Amino acid sequence: MNYHHKKQELLNQLYEPFRDVSLCPFPFTDLTQTVFGEGNPNATLMFIGEAPGRDEDRLGKPFVGRSGQLLNRVLEAVGTSRQDVFITNVVKWRPPNNRKPTPAEMAIGKKLLDQEIAIIHPRVICTLGSSALHALLGPIANISRARGTVSKLNDILILPTYHPAYILRNKKELENFMSDITRAVEIAKSRQ
Repeated sequence: MNYHHKKQELLNQLYEPFRDVSLCPFPFTDLTQTVFGEGNPNATLMFIGEAPGRDEDRLGKPFVGRSGQLLNRVLEAVGTSRQDVFITNVVKWRPPNNRKPTPAEMAIGKKLLDQEIAIIHPRVICTLGSSALHALLGPIANISRARGTVSKLNDILILPTYHPAYILRNKKELENFMSDITRAVEIAKSRQ
């Protein structure tokens, strides 16, 4: 069995106990399904967001709504594709009314996220938004100050940027967002 298949098998084993949405550890009543990470299990670049939205819950894939479409366009513009990276969220279930996950929900979600990170073991993680940044590095400086600044978590480089949903509402930050994604892609490729 090659390395790619081994990592995918480990992800499948990790996700299996959570496939039944009725076993969601939160009292979320309008869930359709658990939204696991997806992409290349051997990716050198991993993107982490906050939690699934309505489109993600409906389709069972992370970042497939308007935010995901923006992320896809930016990835293509900087010379990579969604198939080359791994994309996931801290919380794998859509919070009611797309609200921000609570600290307790983030803490439970982080346990699963930590295992995803251990399996993928990317060179670079690009956090999308403040929730993902805080999940990995704690409640450090706000996202506006932290974005674009590389730090380290064990042997993995962390590059925070804005969440694509924020960019959709604040087009003036698109250039910074593209710059951050470009930098994350370049660092991930340069270290291969």
